[in-house]
Amino acid sequence: MSGTLILVRHGQSEWNLKNLFTGWRDPGLTELGHEEAKSAGRKIKERGLRPDIAFTSALSRAQVTNDHILEVLGISALETIRDQALNERDYGDLSGLNKDDARQKWGEEQVHIWRRSYDVPPPGGESLRDTGARVWPYYLRMILPQVLRGKTVLVSAHGNSLRSLVMVLDGLSGEEVVKVELATGVPIVYRLNPDSTVASKEILEG
Repeated sequence: MSGTLILVRHGQSEWNLKNLFTGWRDPGLTELGHEEAKSAGRKIKERGLRPDIAFTSALSRAQVTNDHILEVLGISALETIRDQALNERDYGDLSGLNKDDARQKWGEEQVHIWRRSYDVPPPGGESLRDTGARVWPYYLRMILPQVLRGKTVLVSAHGNSLRSLVMVLDGLSGEEVVKVELATGVPIVYRLNPDSTVASKEILEG
């Protein structure tokens, strides 16, 4: 057995609540979102896990989630590396729009393609494949080496940046990964083998 990788999607944001495309915009967490982040910390603590290093995006909703988790664990001063490589998928011209309004403007089928296809980007934005193209090299260069040293690594990020990692870790195709839903504030714990393959996966629900 090598190390442990903990993935957490940020708690509910104000724009999640309003059903808006968020992307690289930077709304804060709702009251529920703050509680979801603290709950994630409690679930990690209950499993006896204690991160040695943390990674998060350049967006505040992921950073605040990370802060809440570390505070619950009593390790607020833990080294945390922030990088936009872990940012949410950039929704381009859809950013800030209500999803229902976007459907009225472009049509239900087109918006569904932008949201749920693997390699078709919205205007001015990124596809899930584009998102993976920046997440995967960062994971290989910065995150995986820490896990392979036997460390417990926490990554607080976003639905699509984490979906890109789950795709690689779980060996999913582009068609399969777009169907993966990651709940806010629910830790996913991977234990990796020394060759970087997955030894076990546990979703800390409930």
